[in-house]
Amino acid sequence: MSYIENIFVCIAAPLLIAIICISSRGRRPLLFVLGGMTMCLLSSYISTFVAAVQGADLVTASLEITPLVEEIMKLLPFLFYMLVFEPGKHTVLDSLLMTAIGFATFENICYLSQNGAENFFYLLIRGFGTGAMHVICEAFIGLGILYLWDRKLIQVAGTVGLLAIAITFHGIYNILVSQTGIPARIGYIMPLITTLFIAFYGNRHAR
Repeated sequence: MSYIENIFVCIAAPLLIAIICISSRGRRPLLFVLGGMTMCLLSSYISTFVAAVQGADLVTASLEITPLVEEIMKLLPFLFYMLVFEPGKHTVLDSLLMTAIGFATFENICYLSQNGAENFFYLLIRGFGTGAMHVICEAFIGLGILYLWDRKLIQVAGTVGLLAIAITFHGIYNILVSQTGIPARIGYIMPLITTLFIAFYGNRHAR
């Protein structure tokens, strides 16, 4: 096994123990976190395979292939949960966000293991920026699914459209952070500002 699989096993093991030991109420969030980590691992395999088939270099793959693969993979645990267990509307957003958190956490850990931890300030910005980006993409989809919940005729088409929005946002983020200087800073700040906006809008809507 390569180092990525070794890291996955080390993190997944205590999560699995926790899932077995805790009550059923706290089990679902951990399952989605683990699902997000698993999708991150599988996404790296799929992206690498597709890039090899198309003869794409690392930069091209990260800009064109990775956003598509990762956003589709992040949605799969939730779709499985919806189709098999038919949960209530109140579980939609939390389930998607926990998947995104697991995905972003494992991605950051793998990045850290590859590139080291010398530049703490850069890692701090990247950690928050990447985490916010993955959460925002799933928040787009989750809020849209809630809006489409009772609109069965357009639910499938609407979900595909929401996925396209998430892929586009992810792609823009990857393009910006692959640059240097001001474009990269804008890229890292963009999801953080969007997160604050959605949180503010959500709190106002809840009141």
